[in-house]
Amino acid sequence: MAIRTVEVTRGGAPGTDEVLVEEPLELRVEGLAAAVTMRTPGDDLDLAAGFLLSEGVLDGWDDVRALAHVSPNVVDVRLREGVPAARARSADRTRYATSSCGLCGKASLDRLPRPRQLAPRWTPDPARVAEVCAALGPQMPRFAATGGSHGAAAFAPTGGLVAVREDVGRHNAVDKVLGALLRADEDLSGFAIVVSSRAGFEIVQKATAGGLVAVVCMGAATSLAIDAATHAGIALWGWGGRSAVRYA
Repeated sequence: MAIRTVEVTRGGAPGTDEVLVEEPLELRVEGLAAAVTMRTPGDDLDLAAGFLLSEGVLDGWDDVRALAHVSPNVVDVRLREGVPAARARSADRTRYATSSCGLCGKASLDRLPRPRQLAPRWTPDPARVAEVCAALGPQMPRFAATGGSHGAAAFAPTGGLVAVREDVGRHNAVDKVLGALLRADEDLSGFAIVVSSRAGFEIVQKATAGGLVAVVCMGAATSLAIDAATHAGIALWGWGGRSAVRYA
């Protein structure tokens, strides 16, 4: 479902190629449309849960009363009684978010989420950074087939990658990882995240909203991502050429 075969011309001759599927997902909160994002179908419930966590709607899995597909491209979440209505409104977006934008659709600057300050329990070292960067690529079959996806995964101080997810959008891949951990009722403060992309503000914001201890990106960091990680007090690593680079 996430990959489609299309007709192409290669070297002047007709042929076929595999491309990543991109479709809209409408996210509803209590039956009301909150956001539409362009995503790769699959792990939609993880995506919804992670999005709501990073938007500040959810503090934990116990805030959710029900989470299910209404249709193939619509997911609705029902909140536990007592969850403040203001939190539900924080997810509202006035237009859709594309697969390249984690913040598109916010009506004004004062509605952008602010990275919170954390007290990380551990920090990955250069050897661990190199290890998780090397491990992510082989666990991205959709990228191997199409070259069109981003990947993300959580990792602890030791052990392999967990909750590996792929998506056309890097921020969606991160939300899917956060949602998978949340739905498994994991303690997110015991994990860091590795992402096959640059480190932009929205990646750091999502990680801090989830309480993760560090962000490792297989690309360079932006200035605002560095500022956000410094403010939040979490480690931010990039991967430049053959070596790890720590920005914060």
